[in-house]
Amino acid sequence: MPIFAVTYKYLDDPELINQIRPAHRVWLGELLEQDVLLVSGPLVHRAASLLVFRAETANQLSALLDQDPLEIAGVITERTIEEWNTVFGPWS
Repeated sequence: MPIFAVTYKYLDDPELINQIRPAHRVWLGELLEQDVLLVSGPLVHRAASLLVFRAETANQLSALLDQDPLEIAGVITERTIEEWNTVFGPWS
């Protein structure tokens, strides 16, 4: 199954993000248990995150990401989805 790298960029509103983060992490945890989400986490020096998923298509993944509590709350200002051709590592 294809692997996709996803980036999120966020509003500059840490207080709002902190309110929604617990629901976001529960949602991600469920996807991790289903082996849909492979890894995720915030980037250190900017208001953004990197997430790696398995999905049949980018459109299927986009529909799934629309269900993210952060997306629903309007906190994500930019989302990119790119198919990733892993050559080395645990997902290749």
